[in-house]
Amino acid sequence: MTKSAALMLLFLNLFLYLIIIVIASWAVNHAIERTHETASVLAIPARIFPMWFPMGNLATGFFVIFTLIAGVVGIATSLTGIGNVLQWDRANLNAAAGSSLLSWALTLLAMGFACKEMDIGWTDANLRTLEAVTIIASATQLFCTGAIHAAAAQAVEFFRTGRV
Repeated sequence: MTKSAALMLLFLNLFLYLIIIVIASWAVNHAIERTHETASVLAIPARIFPMWFPMGNLATGFFVIFTLIAGVVGIATSLTGIGNVLQWDRANLNAAAGSSLLSWALTLLAMGFACKEMDIGWTDANLRTLEAVTIIASATQLFCTGAIHAAAAQAVEFFRTGRV
C-alpha cells in the first residue's frame, strides 16, 4: 500500500516539477530578453539590481529563481526516488527519504516567495500559474515525503536484527 502511494506521488511530483521548470525557464528567458530595453530607463539602484524582472513585482526575481532551483532538485528527487522506491530496501528508502525532505524544503522556500508575490500583486497570468503549481507541488511533496518516511520506518522495523 505504501509503495504504490509513494510511486503515484513521485510520478505526480515529476509531472508538477516538469511544469514548474518549463514556466520558470520561460520567465527567466523572457526577463533576460526584455531587461535591457526596460531597465535602461530606470534609476541607478534599480538598473543594477540583479533580480529585477521586467514583469511582475519586486518579489518576482527571487520567486522565479528559487522556483527554478526547486524544480530542478524536485525532478532529480522524483527520478531517483522512483528507482529507490522500486528497489524497496532499507538503504534505498532512507536515501529517498532524505532527498525528498530536501526537495520539500526547497519547494517550501519557493512557495514562500510565491505567497509574498501574491501578497504584493501585479503579476501576469503565467506567473500566477507558476505560483499555483508551486503551492500544489509543495503540498504533494509533503505527502510524498510522508509516504516515503513511513515506508522507511517500516523497513527499519522489518529488517531490524540483533539483540534486543
